[in-house]
Amino acid sequence: MEKTKVYFTDFRTGLGVSLPDKLKKLIRLAGIGSIDMDGKLVAIKMHFGEMGNIAYLRPNYAKAVADVVKEQGGKPFLTDCNTLYPGYRKNAIDHLYCAEVNGFGWMTTGCPVIIGEYCRTAFIGKSVMDADVFISLTHFKGHEATGFGGTLKNIGMGCGSRAGKMQQHNSGKPHVITDRCRGCRRCARECGSDAISYDTGKAWIDPDICKGCGRCIGACSFDAIENTNANANEILCCKIAEYSQAVCDGRPCFHISLITDVSPNCDCHGENDAPILPNIGMLASFDPVALDQACVDLCQKAEPIRNSQLGDNLARPDWHCHHDHFTDSNPNVRWKETLEHGEKIGLGSRVYELVTMK
Repeated sequence: MEKTKVYFTDFRTGLGVSLPDKLKKLIRLAGIGSIDMDGKLVAIKMHFGEMGNIAYLRPNYAKAVADVVKEQGGKPFLTDCNTLYPGYRKNAIDHLYCAEVNGFGWMTTGCPVIIGEYCRTAFIGKSVMDADVFISLTHFKGHEATGFGGTLKNIGMGCGSRAGKMQQHNSGKPHVITDRCRGCRRCARECGSDAISYDTGKAWIDPDICKGCGRCIGACSFDAIENTNANANEILCCKIAEYSQAVCDGRPCFHISLITDVSPNCDCHGENDAPILPNIGMLASFDPVALDQACVDLCQKAEPIRNSQLGDNLARPDWHCHHDHFTDSNPNVRWKETLEHGEKIGLGSRVYELVTMK
């Protein structure tokens, strides 16, 4: 059987060649021109970044994709769905404001921004499901629950409505191992639900308030918080793959991923820590599973940045090295299940051929 092709290029450019132009060349080479977009609504799903976070993809990349869509007669729009937890992206109005502040507007991207507010049966944002063609534009990065935030995370969790995000996160809720807790309160600062209190000097998570997002697990530097359900992250990964399939099924799809500013945690945070890996390149494919697998493989081969969360962990004399950059950055994560389950349900293949464009 012929291997899925994943197209790759690095961030090197010659004089007079911009990175957005190089991205256009890459996605054309990868075959985006084979999709009939003439007169059709084309959703470009991306992450606009939380207020205060500057690791998200620059609007210039979104404009490059939108320009190619318009060249093919399509009607592009940028879209994302509201978050489960409080912040500047919790409702459509604040989300649009956040996108505008972070640079995503008509003047910078050449197309409108539409936030998916309502739900379909699969709890997916209506604006996503109403599109004739679906394109994912992903910032590939680390993640405190799923190991990495790649194409499947951008599609599956990102396209879920608030109800859909709740459904994916409801496999388990974290609890505190009190003898490890130092009372530093960092977990409470990261909690978007005000579910953590310190009445006894130690953190306590109210299960009736907690939404199960897992941000507190990634925030704790002392491994004092873990999920009550030991395989909750594994189930989360599988649900993300299934939601991705629901989004992609039955219509033309194309996927783009940029491995740049590889922050240790999600762009949903109101801040971003230093990158854990160097900037690697841009990738594109019709297969979202193969694309994520290729990104993972390139990241695992990269040299960790010393002054980073990953570098600090690896430098600790008592650190048990997992020989896995994502697990060594966030030890409680699971990520292989996303790719394995995606392949199992027919969303794509982990076996691919990497085609390099100079």
